[in-house]
Amino acid sequence: MDANNGEEFAVGCLLSIKTTLGEEFQGQVVTFDRPSNILVIQEGPKAGPRRNIRLLKANYIKEFTYLGQDEDPLDIKKCYLDLHSLQAKEESSIRQAEIEAERIGVGVTSEAQNIFDALSKTLPVRWEKTVIVVLNEVRVSSPYLPESVSGGTPAAKDRVKKVLELERKRLQTRGAGL
Repeated sequence: MDANNGEEFAVGCLLSIKTTLGEEFQGQVVTFDRPSNILVIQEGPKAGPRRNIRLLKANYIKEFTYLGQDEDPLDIKKCYLDLHSLQAKEESSIRQAEIEAERIGVGVTSEAQNIFDALSKTLPVRWEKTVIVVLNEVRVSSPYLPESVSGGTPAAKDRVKKVLELERKRLQTRGAGL
């Protein structure tokens, strides 16, 4: 359906919609974005703080029925935002972004980053400038070869060397296969 007539999707309209995918639902028009042809619909009961919002390309509407007009769904006095939930989500996202940022080496080659990523799958690792610190005690310096491993207990050092050798072989075979 091409919604050339914006009056069909006026804010506050209650519609019963059938999509080209066979879905049927009722909702209230929150807004219609003509350039993207996207209709924003608020579904579900009007009572309660939680509501389902659906974004639907208007060309996926097979048919619709006008059920009436209701008040503005974006009335500030009736909107509810769970600020605590939003702040918790924001803090969680920031923490996750910081964790992911710490996993990216600064001033290292892509090969060093690939080795770090491979080691991180089996061992706890972190960057300390351009040195990979494994198990908080074993250090792997550039050029990130088994001979570049230092520190830690002999058992931890041997384990890191073995994993490093296997990961380097795997990365080389993966690179050769491309």
